[in-house]
Amino acid sequence: MIQPSSTAPPFGRFEEAWPAATRPGLLPEPVAAALEQWRGSASLDSVLVVDTDPEVADTAAFCAAYDVPLDASANCVVIAAKRGQDVTYAACVALATTRVDVNKAVRKHLGARKASFAPMDVAVTETGMEYGGISPVGLPQGWPLLIDEAVAAAPHVLVGSGRRRGKLILPGGLLSRLPNAEVVAGLAG
Repeated sequence: MIQPSSTAPPFGRFEEAWPAATRPGLLPEPVAAALEQWRGSASLDSVLVVDTDPEVADTAAFCAAYDVPLDASANCVVIAAKRGQDVTYAACVALATTRVDVNKAVRKHLGARKASFAPMDVAVTETGMEYGGISPVGLPQGWPLLIDEAVAAAPHVLVGSGRRRGKLILPGGLLSRLPNAEVVAGLAG
C-alpha cells in the first residue's frame, strides 16, 4: 500500500502531518471508525493527524514542545451529569485558554442536579480512548457533545486523537457537525 505524503499543518512544528483517515494505525478504533463514516465527504481531507511524543501530551507541555498557540488547542473533557439515580455522560470541548463551566453551564444545559468531571477510569472505559488524549471524534453513540462557541469559530483547532501519542488538527466548525454536537454559548470562560 502506498503511504500518503505528508501535509503541512496550519500551525505548529511537527515532523509530519497526514490526512487522519489515511493513517488509522495512529488512532484508536472509535476514532478511526468515526472518520471512516465520513468517507467520501470533502471534510475528511481537512482532518489531519500528527504523531507526537506521549511524554508531552498534556496541553501546556505539548504546546511548548510543538510551538502550538494555546488558543489553537482545545481540550475534550468527559462529564458525568446526575439527576436522581440516572447518570448521563457527555463531552465538552473548550479552548485550552479557558475552562468548561461544569457547575453552571454544563449542569443547566444537561438538566442535571449535579455535574462533575467523570472519573478517569470511567472516561477511558466508556470512550475506548486513552486518558489525556480523549477526542471529540469517535465518542460513544448518544453522548451529548457540547462545544464552546470559540472552538466552533476557530479556523483550525488541535484536539486529542484518542491516544496520548498524537493529535488531530481540524477546522473548529467541523466539530459542530459531529453526532449529537451542539455549540453552546458561555460553555467556557
